[in-house]
Amino acid sequence: MITEMSSWLVKQEPSKYPFTLFLKEKTTIWDGVRNYQARNFLRAMKVGDSVLYYHSVDEKAVVGLAQVVQTAFPDPTSPQGEDWSSVKLAAVRAFSHPITLDQLKADKRFSDLLLLRQSRLSVMPVPAALFQAILKMGG
Repeated sequence: MITEMSSWLVKQEPSKYPFTLFLKEKTTIWDGVRNYQARNFLRAMKVGDSVLYYHSVDEKAVVGLAQVVQTAFPDPTSPQGEDWSSVKLAAVRAFSHPITLDQLKADKRFSDLLLLRQSRLSVMPVPAALFQAILKMGG
């Protein structure tokens, strides 16, 4: 059975976990998410789904590409009795040209991107056409 792949975006402060370190480590557990909507998005991820990696705070740019390698499982950092989830991601590659938040805001194609509409959300889906446009912009 063939399943349709989805595309996602995850946000991280580069001072906490920069994409360069992710590339060096090759895989990471995406844990610590404490927002119900973001948690539900983690639970919707499938193995093979593509993930854009966004540096938040100071940099505010999509800097790389990752892939889901393990679907949702209980978050090991979750307080006992709380229902949070994690996924395992593998780093794929850094972008030659990081795509800044200002670039995305300036391009009308991205007006419905959740990154622009719900700026505090740390995990979000990205429509296929917008994902492809971001990949092309990133080189």
